[in-house]
Amino acid sequence: MNHTIVIIGSGHMGAGIAAIFSAAGHPVVLLGRDVARLQTRLPVIGALAATLPAAQPPGSLVAADVLTWNNWDDVALVIETISEDLAAKRALFADLDHRVPPHIPIGSNSSGYGIDEMTEGLGTTDRMLNVHYSMPAHIVPMVEVAMGSRTSLPLAEGVCRLIQATGKKTTLIRQYIPGLLITRLQHALMREALSLVDRGLVTPQDIDDAVRFGFGFRFAALGPMAQKEMSGWDTHVASGASVYPSLSNISTPPACVADLVKQGRTGMKSGAGFEEWTPDEVAAFRQRYEARLQAAFAVLGVAPD
Repeated sequence: MNHTIVIIGSGHMGAGIAAIFSAAGHPVVLLGRDVARLQTRLPVIGALAATLPAAQPPGSLVAADVLTWNNWDDVALVIETISEDLAAKRALFADLDHRVPPHIPIGSNSSGYGIDEMTEGLGTTDRMLNVHYSMPAHIVPMVEVAMGSRTSLPLAEGVCRLIQATGKKTTLIRQYIPGLLITRLQHALMREALSLVDRGLVTPQDIDDAVRFGFGFRFAALGPMAQKEMSGWDTHVASGASVYPSLSNISTPPACVADLVKQGRTGMKSGAGFEEWTPDEVAAFRQRYEARLQAAFAVLGVAPD
């Protein structure tokens, strides 16, 4: 029997997560403050779900008011996906702490705030945790599950199994670290990449090409740790002895990108970043991006681990 999943928030992340569970046969309840807007999102979620592999008919999709909906009898998991506003998340968790029966896990899709920070002082924090999907959620296979200082390990493991049953991979982080695992690794790469751009040694396009057509090309086939197992840790230690001392250790983003943000050049959403973007160019780029992700997803199914 597929139990109900409650998703709070109807943006890109909420819609993608709802689609995943619906495609896996779970009834999904989408909660928010504007029910009329939520209703307009249901066809979008249904369309996303239709693009996913399914062994059974999709689960039902229902929209309801987050302030009044209270039918928790068959709910297996609640995930909030509201905006990254700490005060709003704290207020939401405080409300859920009292309204949601204490055996039901409550997750936050945030990677910027740890569950302890969002739930400080609440009474049922043993069932609260970070459940972080990466965008686009319906395509990216990995989901990070991170425990707080009081999260029940058996409950966290149960959430992982529930998510894995939808076809996703999970990693269980037993103590929150800023950025969790995926964002943290990305920032390590971006610190070095932006430092090199800031020094004028390479261009943003050079960085993208080096990752996509160099070492990043093989990461869908095997991760960096397995790759070093194959190539030899002795080689890594030898090359690292000369490379590590020259790597960037800056503690804040460099001027090349900080100045862009000050100028309002935040990327595609503002029409400009390092490059200029028209709405048509953005739409075409996103279409190519999703096509590439789908192709990479197919690679993951070749001789699986």
